[in-house]
Amino acid sequence: MKSPPEPLLARRVEAATGCRIAASEPLYGGMIGEVHRVRFDDGSLAVAKLDRTGEADLEPEGYMLLYLQVHSDLPVPGVLHSSGDLLLVEFVEGESAFPGGAERHAAELLAGLHGVTGEHFGHERDTLIGSLRQPNPQSDSWVEFFREHRLLHFAGVAHGAGRLPTEVRGRVEDLAGRLREFIAEPERPSLVHGDVWAQNVLAKDGRITAFIDPAIYHADPEMELAYISLFDSFGDEFFRRYNELRPVPPEFYSVRRHVYALYPLLVHAYFFGGGYAGMIERTLSRLGV
Repeated sequence: MKSPPEPLLARRVEAATGCRIAASEPLYGGMIGEVHRVRFDDGSLAVAKLDRTGEADLEPEGYMLLYLQVHSDLPVPGVLHSSGDLLLVEFVEGESAFPGGAERHAAELLAGLHGVTGEHFGHERDTLIGSLRQPNPQSDSWVEFFREHRLLHFAGVAHGAGRLPTEVRGRVEDLAGRLREFIAEPERPSLVHGDVWAQNVLAKDGRITAFIDPAIYHADPEMELAYISLFDSFGDEFFRRYNELRPVPPEFYSVRRHVYALYPLLVHAYFFGGGYAGMIERTLSRLGV
């Protein structure tokens, strides 16, 4: 890394940490702010997210990483600084490719995460998924939480942005009204990463080195599995190992993964429009709605 440091980034990092940047380079990824890999004068590396516009809020991501670090064994980058306009975390080596035993290792790590339980569904504060606020009012009922604060809330958000047709929103609302026909209350609320697609996981030498860009809350852990299944984050080896550690009922594969997939599909419809509304329609049809 030989590029001189980006001037605004260098000023903000030095003001926040007292450390000088010797070099920086832009990185791909992240839906909030600019992402850079930086090298300090002492040779150490970090990843910086910078909000240049004042329109983003990077503090929740720092909170979520710290929460995972304190409350779980999931490997995440250490947080060096977290504020509204600057997030600085440790640089972790790895790529979003999972040869060897990396998928099995991912299953072991996520099964361990899902063993971390809370008193309520939701969370002690709202978090983010991408740049969207993720409301997390604490609830004793998973079915009610998922209905109100995932399906209905995000159907409204996507519809309000003009990316979910009124007729499709109505069908989501119909499903929400019948939700207890499709899902039940899990034994307890489990901590989930919330955004496990391949680009948010790093691996090296057949082992997972870090999960990044979390969207945490306490949920039915099958939410995590549905997300992974929907986006093919991991393959069969992951599910075989996870099932060895936390057996997954057949009803997840036949029904519940499709119900739970509606949440990330609604989020993606808001961000990307395009074919995601059609995917939501097809999922609803599969469920007979």
